[in-house]
Amino acid sequence: MSRVILTVCLNAAVDVTYSVPALVPGSSHRVSAVRARAGGKSVNVARVLRQLGEPAQLLGFAGGESGDVLRRDLHDAGIPAELVPTVEATRRTVAVVDPLDATLFNEPGPVISADEWALLVGLFGRSVSDADLVVLSGSLPRGVPITAYADLVEIAHAAGVRSIVDADGAALGAALVARPYLVKPNTAELAALLGRQLDSLERIELAARELLSAGARNAVVSCGPDGLLAVTEHGHWRAVSPERIAGNPTGAGDSLVAALARGCCRTPADQDPGWPTVLADGVAISAAAVVVDVAGEIDVPTMHRLRPLVSTEERSST
Repeated sequence: MSRVILTVCLNAAVDVTYSVPALVPGSSHRVSAVRARAGGKSVNVARVLRQLGEPAQLLGFAGGESGDVLRRDLHDAGIPAELVPTVEATRRTVAVVDPLDATLFNEPGPVISADEWALLVGLFGRSVSDADLVVLSGSLPRGVPITAYADLVEIAHAAGVRSIVDADGAALGAALVARPYLVKPNTAELAALLGRQLDSLERIELAARELLSAGARNAVVSCGPDGLLAVTEHGHWRAVSPERIAGNPTGAGDSLVAALARGCCRTPADQDPGWPTVLADGVAISAAAVVVDVAGEIDVPTMHRLRPLVSTEERSST
C-alpha cells in the first residue's frame, strides 16, 4: 500500500553552499563551486525520502524573492509542496564546505503573522488525514507560538496519524506534552533541554528515558561518532557506524529523520517497527549524507557499503 509522509517546514530557507579547498579563518578564499536550492530541515527530509523511493509532501511558508526560488526549486525537484505566502521573505543559509568539515551561517527567519499561522494550521488539518506519518522538524520562525509543534502533534493525533519531532529547546519541551510518537534530539540538544552535561552513554540513555517520562513514546538520540541510542516502547538499542566519515555533516540529522520515518511508517503505530533494522538503516543513511556537499542528498553506494557493517546491540531496559 502506498505511504505518504507529510513533512512540515515552518522555517524553510534557500540554502547556499560554497565549496572551498580548505577553510582558513581570517583569510580570503577562492570558491570552487556555488549551489543554491530549497532547504530547511523538513525540506531535506523530503528530499532524502524521495531519493529512498518514499512519497513525501511538504507544507510550509514562502515569501519574497527567496520564497519564489524556494517554490521553483521544490517544483524542479519533484517535491509536492503547499506553501502559505508570507509578507516577509524566506530566509537564506550559507554553508562553507571544505573536504573535512562545514561552517554554517543561518539568517533569522521571517516574522509570521497570526493570520499566516492560522492558514498553515488549517492547511495542515486538511492534509494530515491523507498522511501515514508526519515529520515536524527545524526551528520555529518568529511569530509562531512556542507550542507550534505541540499544536500540530495534537491535530495529527486527532486524525490518527503519528508524528516525529526533530526540534530543540522550548519547542521540543512543549512538544513532549502532546505525546509525539518519536523525538530525535542530538546529544547537545538533549543536554541543553535538560540543563546538564551528558558526557557518557549511560547519562545520555538516562536522559532519553526522561523524554519518555515527559511524554514521548520513543526517543532516538544521535551521538555523533558514538552512533545512535534509542529508548523505545519495545526496548533500548545502540547502533554504531563501522567507520568515521569525513565531509559535510549538516544534512546527516535530516537524513536520519528520513530513515526513521521510512522505517516507522512500515508498521502500524501499536507494533514494533523492528528497531534494530530501523536504527541500522538510520546509521548508514545518515553517514551516506556526510560525503555529499549539500544537505538533502545521500550517496547511495556509501549507504549500501556501510549498511551490512553497522553494529546494533540491545541494552538493558532496567
